[in-house]
Amino acid sequence: MKKVILSIGLILCVAVGVNAQETTTSNPVNPNAPKFKFEVETMDYGTIEHNANGDREFKFTNVGKEPLIISNAVGSCGCTTPVWPKEPIKPGASAIIKVHYATDRVGQFEKTITLTSNADTPSKVIKIKGVVKPDATPAPAPTTTTVEPKH
Repeated sequence: MKKVILSIGLILCVAVGVNAQETTTSNPVNPNAPKFKFEVETMDYGTIEHNANGDREFKFTNVGKEPLIISNAVGSCGCTTPVWPKEPIKPGASAIIKVHYATDRVGQFEKTITLTSNADTPSKVIKIKGVVKPDATPAPAPTTTTVEPKH
């Protein structure tokens, strides 16, 4: 009886161990897949004036062998708005992603734009950074002194 219980216990341990093994499946890499090649992946605005023009353009080329389709582009906050080409970009062709940053916020900024596409890397992040300097401080208003009459 002990042998039967031990045998059942051993079988259960082996069965649980086999089921616990992790199986990995790898997606085959498409050597012809579209591929982004950006002229610049981080756009540095430098130091700009408060409420200055916050529009910039990221130029890229599809260096893959199939058409590149960008299905979405999302800024990391509401202050960063991307506009991307909706039509497929043919192999060897270039296109532009326009980015608007709302420069009504003063101070240093670093934002990302995440692109979703059919490229070899389906999620691609490009960045913008810079400093929006505050408006010049106006000169203080002249002070007036009020003299109270003595009673």
